[in-house]
Amino acid sequence: MEPEDWHLVRSTPLFGRIPKDVTARLVGSSGPRCYEKGALLFQQGDPADAFYVILEGWVKIARLTSEGGEAVVGMFRRGETFAEAAMFLGGRYPANAEVVAPSRLLKIDGENLRKSIRENPDLALCMLASASHHLKFLVEQIEQIKLLSAPQRIADFLIQQCRTRRGSCVVVLPYEKALIANRLGMKPESFSRAIGRLRNLGVSVDHEYVSIADVATLVAFVEKSSVES
Repeated sequence: MEPEDWHLVRSTPLFGRIPKDVTARLVGSSGPRCYEKGALLFQQGDPADAFYVILEGWVKIARLTSEGGEAVVGMFRRGETFAEAAMFLGGRYPANAEVVAPSRLLKIDGENLRKSIRENPDLALCMLASASHHLKFLVEQIEQIKLLSAPQRIADFLIQQCRTRRGSCVVVLPYEKALIANRLGMKPESFSRAIGRLRNLGVSVDHEYVSIADVATLVAFVEKSSVES
């Protein structure tokens, strides 16, 4: 583990509230592992024996639908943890986890976590903080789908990828457009039409590269929904 990796782990809602020595024991001697795009970390129904910290990359959490498709319930990126709550909800993963971009992940043994909680009950409060963080994200995601139009949802997604809120910006889409569409609650064809409607706002697309003439214009476009609501 590099110092930057430790800093990232300590910045998560789960590990940021516990002593460094407890974090060190939970991480143990296991180091980060690299995964290629498409790697399946676990499947829906598998025993929940570990959770993960993302040091680089993106991971998709999705449930299988009765029609044989999938519903994306979460996209996790650098500096986030996932699957920690599964070990306390029946002991099985409720969804699939798939790497959608080349990633470096830190895998934390579930038994070590349960043992640490028995030894240090305050750790359960950190678990609650982490679960609350994930719940807040899901609520915001549902709210976004209900309140924002398809073009506004895409604009908001692009803004999140920008490092500035003013001036021009070039965004590299972090994963496939079809997956972004699923994540934003729309079909791929609806996604294509919606992103086409952003051209009038200075947005142009060339494969995975998206050029934004003025980020502030997109921000104003997204915020327009709260004014109209």
